[in-house]
Amino acid sequence: MSAADLQAPAFTDDNVAREAMEAVMWPHGPCCPRCGSLERIGKVSGKSARPGLYYCGECKRQFTVTVGTIFERSKVRLSKWWLAVHLMAASKKGMSAHQLHRMLGVTYQTAWFMEYRIREAMRSGDLLPPLGGEGKTVEIDETFIGQKRDVPKRRGYAHKHAVLTLVERGGKARSFHVDGTSAVDLLPIIKANVAAETHVMTDEAGQYTNLRKHFLTHGAVHHSAGEYVRGKAHTNTAEGFYSVFKRGMKGVYLRNCSPR
Repeated sequence: MSAADLQAPAFTDDNVAREAMEAVMWPHGPCCPRCGSLERIGKVSGKSARPGLYYCGECKRQFTVTVGTIFERSKVRLSKWWLAVHLMAASKKGMSAHQLHRMLGVTYQTAWFMEYRIREAMRSGDLLPPLGGEGKTVEIDETFIGQKRDVPKRRGYAHKHAVLTLVERGGKARSFHVDGTSAVDLLPIIKANVAAETHVMTDEAGQYTNLRKHFLTHGAVHHSAGEYVRGKAHTNTAEGFYSVFKRGMKGVYLRNCSPR
């Protein structure tokens, strides 16, 4: 992220931030957030009218672009909200509330509240469509991170949290905190989140042996034999995802993230 990005007028001027938001929310002109009308909408002018105030002739109510959004009725300046969204979206390893409060000049409690609202707005919903599909490839891998409560640290992975990740090449990724890495733990999650007509790629772990029965094809690379790529068979995308994920967990969020 360059210094010029943080000095953009939308991050320092509330009016410019509002105009930028209007361009994103209303690409075809002002739209009433209450009745959805695009007609008979006028801008309210006058000394007492606040900037960006509109009037809908259909439902006879006033509104601004922030109505119905996470910014509505917030006492935090819109330019700070706009910068917070930019920082969270552009920071590859994530943005902690402590870091946000230092960069925005707001209290930690305010930064935490802003991050919570922004993350909720970014959610895709509870009923997500399956990853992959015809002609698409999903990589599947698991990793271990952190330490379980009341479990003494020891050799191996028994004291760590197991995480399963599904990464669609050129698409989205989903991660799940799982109880273990056996087929019983992983297969139900994989089947529920990956379309049957998908090409799936894994390493040689035994829990993935029967994936060919459930998906179009199953390619596996043998990491234990020093094989990491064989044609289109590899899990490098998932490995890259974990690299960024772990740098964020260890270098940004530290102990402020629960297992769930």
